[in-house]
Amino acid sequence: MVRRVAVIGAGVGGLASVKCCLDEGLEPTCFERSEDIGGVWRYTDSVDGTRVSVYRSVITNTSKEMSCFSDFPFPEDFPNYLPHSLLLEYFRMYARHFDLLRHIRFKTTALSVRRRPDFATSGQWEVVTETDSVRESHVFDAVMVCTGHYQEPYLPLDSFPGIGTRFKGQYLHSQEYRDVEPFRGKRVLVVSIGNTGGDISVELSHVAAKVFLSARSHTWVMSRVSNHGFPCDMVGNTRFNHFLDWLLPSAFTRRIRFRKFNSWFNHTNYGLASTKSSKFKVIINEELPFCLLSGTVVLKPSVKEFTESSAVFEDGTTEENIDVVLFATGYIFPFPFLEESVRSLIDDNRSLYRRIFPPQLEKPTLAIIGLVQLTGSIMVGSEMQARWVTGIFAGWNELPPASRMMADVLKKKPPVKRNPSERENLKMSFIGYTDEIAACAGVKPSVLRLLLTDPRLALAIFFGPCTPYQYRLVGRGAWSGARDAILTQWQRALKPLRTRMVDEDSDRS
Repeated sequence: MVRRVAVIGAGVGGLASVKCCLDEGLEPTCFERSEDIGGVWRYTDSVDGTRVSVYRSVITNTSKEMSCFSDFPFPEDFPNYLPHSLLLEYFRMYARHFDLLRHIRFKTTALSVRRRPDFATSGQWEVVTETDSVRESHVFDAVMVCTGHYQEPYLPLDSFPGIGTRFKGQYLHSQEYRDVEPFRGKRVLVVSIGNTGGDISVELSHVAAKVFLSARSHTWVMSRVSNHGFPCDMVGNTRFNHFLDWLLPSAFTRRIRFRKFNSWFNHTNYGLASTKSSKFKVIINEELPFCLLSGTVVLKPSVKEFTESSAVFEDGTTEENIDVVLFATGYIFPFPFLEESVRSLIDDNRSLYRRIFPPQLEKPTLAIIGLVQLTGSIMVGSEMQARWVTGIFAGWNELPPASRMMADVLKKKPPVKRNPSERENLKMSFIGYTDEIAACAGVKPSVLRLLLTDPRLALAIFFGPCTPYQYRLVGRGAWSGARDAILTQWQRALKPLRTRMVDEDSDRS
């Protein structure tokens, strides 16, 4: 019987895991190597090579109603999209409300997590930690690894001939970026057009002499502001839309999606994407189209090589006098503290059952939380994973036999291993994956059953945004405030906008 659980990391996944352990009567101890909670969302001015954090101006890509913990809504006066400071404040409120901080050991690094000699029967782990140069050894019945997928910068210099030998300018990874000041008046090349690359390019365009953005993949750009000014994820991430995606042929739904993207601006004219591409990524950026239109950001193809002061691109063009190359090429997740025999089972999240459990282990007492790419909030996905996992640890839920888990992993795993920076095509449906884990945990709501007992709520669940409160309506951990939270979610979305009221009738006249 699992009682003592080690939680590695006090970011989003770690906080949710500690809380879920307490909900199930388990005894969590969270090890956090820094001095505070928040993980990557805790911004600091200093650049620490061992810690990844957001840059100064970052704003969330998912709205507050779609990103909150399922039984703890954001304050209604918080804006829909949040700067890192407000998101961190929300984490602090969550930790205080559920009394999580007393279970977290700060400035404590997990050096190693190894199976005990009797693991095949006990499922126990030996965890060695270090605090102020003092090492301790602990024995836990289970381990939840909550370090996420922003662990180590991925810097593929071998793919860019000349960058480390001939090029005389500066190059750095986006992990080191904090604000625009060091780049003022310089000619900057940003490599990779993900969310980070797009954001940094736009921000640099306000102060840099010139910004070039190198894109390898077809990229569609969308805005956080959707129909009638509502948050795009509240409008798009609905069970009705998810049902249509399941019902209609994928080629048809892709065509509809591309047409919607192009209704804002023609991506082919901007050199961003073609409707003929089957491999593509979607980023969120309101300003990038205007920067391209105004020439403050210039889109370029993949870099072929670097000379002493220039970049040569695959189309044969050259940009001279490049001062700085900024690689927004993503991150890898090596899990250095796990023993090699276990680490080899996690070459990526597709080797894990339901993206959580290594199926080859004799006992299911190791869970990887938050190592997942979703089309919605990772906060919601991580919390749902933690709820299911702690239910298994507490004996309420069960995993299938190892053979069935392995068969499931092999069926879903692509035959070709992809570049670790190319994650967009690996994204899973936010609703599809969260529903899958919720069904395993016994907390997935039934729209049909609600249609008979509470039709107003059923319609709100099916046609409205798939907010996390839906997963607190039934099953273990049901929350009495879930129904009201669902029926008032649009009011909370509008509340922070009501800072100046206008008379609708006089406006019409």
